[in-house]
Amino acid sequence: MRLPAGLLISIGIFLLIEFYSFIAIQLAIRGAGRTARFIITGIYLLFSIVVWIGMFSFRSQFKNWPDTLRVILIAFIMGFLVAKLIMATFMLLDDLRRLFTWMFKQVSVLLPQGPERSNTALRISRSTFMANMALLTGGLFLGAFMWGTSNRYRYRLKKVRLQLAHLPEAFRGLKIIHISDIHAGSFDDQEAVAKGVALIMEQQPDLILFTGDLVNNLATEIEPYKAIFSKLKAPMGVYSILGNHDYGDYHAWPSAAEKSQNLEDLKQHQADMGWRLLMNEHVLLQKEGQQIALIGVENWSASARFPRHGRLTAAYRGLESLEIPKILMSHDPSHWDAEVCKAYTDIDLTLSGHTHGMQFGIRIPWLQWSPVQYMYKQWAGLYTAARQHLYVNVGYGFIGYPGRLGILPEITLIELS
Repeated sequence: MRLPAGLLISIGIFLLIEFYSFIAIQLAIRGAGRTARFIITGIYLLFSIVVWIGMFSFRSQFKNWPDTLRVILIAFIMGFLVAKLIMATFMLLDDLRRLFTWMFKQVSVLLPQGPERSNTALRISRSTFMANMALLTGGLFLGAFMWGTSNRYRYRLKKVRLQLAHLPEAFRGLKIIHISDIHAGSFDDQEAVAKGVALIMEQQPDLILFTGDLVNNLATEIEPYKAIFSKLKAPMGVYSILGNHDYGDYHAWPSAAEKSQNLEDLKQHQADMGWRLLMNEHVLLQKEGQQIALIGVENWSASARFPRHGRLTAAYRGLESLEIPKILMSHDPSHWDAEVCKAYTDIDLTLSGHTHGMQFGIRIPWLQWSPVQYMYKQWAGLYTAARQHLYVNVGYGFIGYPGRLGILPEITLIELS
């Protein structure tokens, strides 16, 4: 049986990472005694075996473990893998340096030669330095991933003042809370989640908008937290849409009927919490005889990897002749460039989530960076094109890695003017 090319490439990359990270360890400890080298190598190999077993079995084997232990183990697995990748990168760069040095020597032999000098000691010194740097950097990343678990409920309030064209006087100063990507299936601390909800209510919002991914896969994941999220109240209502995870596409269902019922259960849970789920439709929000339009679409992505159930044409129908501000909720920010800005230029504000900021990066006033920006042009914060705005919330919850590094969980307060 012939293995798929993609699988063979993946195996090759994993083997290369293992090889180079092992070499880095050996170079870094070669000055130690024989017993110390044996113990360190043994511990490293043991951790490697545990990590690789954990990578392929944590979903099935670790789900019943105590929450704290599971979080620590997952963080260690992910941090250890990233540390290996960092170490392998350092060692690969050192090998590339060696290659270019060798190529230069081959060319230089054709040129007039001066007195021959040995650079063996220098070469060993450089390699040892690279190995030590690889080990140090990898260790720092492992420690950072472990520390990042303490940030998973460290909610950050982001305040944004936004001017919308022809905003009715009655809506000036309107306070909108925008949250996204709750991922209730990842939670393990009801009290911490409740503190985030309390922070939202402290802002006394006029309107609360949730832009999808309430759960990871199963509707039952939100059940332990329904009472908490039911406390979200606002004079103009709480509205929500679906994200890619809400459809249950990443779960192995025994039948299509069970998958369909899961979605219906999720819709009912949102209704039970007092949330109005918008399914490719719009509502007109009234205040003092004036109005704005709130549009909600199902998940729609510019990438074929994610579902495209969103029907903006249907959701927008009836708004064509209304010269009022229009706010769109669409889970995936790639929708903005792909369709909204091209065909719906009178939609003033689009609210999205989905990216999580990859839960890793830098987010300070003068610098925003995350690896996710190489996949999503708009991935965190406010973006503007002509008179249209997009705000991407980096998420209330977390998934996969049970923590956050540099990209904290977000509650956005948008004030219209």
